[in-house]
Amino acid sequence: MNSILTNEIDSARQLFLENFDWMAWNLFLALIPLGLSIILFILPRFTAFQHIFNPILWGIGFVVFMAFLPNAPYVLTDLIHLIENIKENDSLWMIFLVLFPQYFLFTLIGFTAYVLSVINLAKFLKSKGWQKNHVVTVELVIHALSAIGVYLGRFLRFNSWHIITEFPDLINSLIYDLFGKRPIIIMSTMFIVLTILYWIMKQITLGIVLRFKQINHHKPISSL
Repeated sequence: MNSILTNEIDSARQLFLENFDWMAWNLFLALIPLGLSIILFILPRFTAFQHIFNPILWGIGFVVFMAFLPNAPYVLTDLIHLIENIKENDSLWMIFLVLFPQYFLFTLIGFTAYVLSVINLAKFLKSKGWQKNHVVTVELVIHALSAIGVYLGRFLRFNSWHIITEFPDLINSLIYDLFGKRPIIIMSTMFIVLTILYWIMKQITLGIVLRFKQINHHKPISSL
């Protein structure tokens, strides 16, 4: 009995590690825009940090932010690997206790990074006096550009840094490979998915933040 349990645990560990490396790398790429959004959109709102931001450097940082942002929703397309993993494993125990939790956390973290990144940008624009409808328009444009970026990454195998290293090839792909029926359908579908999931996750995130503020606001001051 103990040997069977040990073998099952070892198999679960091996299955987990099979996906760990590429998941860790993709999450690293997904967290880059979140980190940049904090630097670009949150820190400048504090007076103590405003003097260190050069407009040119900020602009370069924003371009880098936009280049890496599609890496966050890109994790949604990695669910195709879950289907492959399920086909390769006939153990329901492995599927439900290893694969599903692993992919769930992976997708949740990656897409939450996208949601928080766009929320930080939206709050930054509002702090600059942008009207709500203009901010919503920017969010929709972000979703559209991210949908294009996801397509370029998943189907044409471009990475964010190819903007510099393979710029001519990237431009050619933008001109010749994005206007066929199949790319437009895929990117339109991705845009719709991103828009809906972003709105849902945004409401959940803002609700959690509001609840957290309410709890802290009503928290009694402990006596010293």
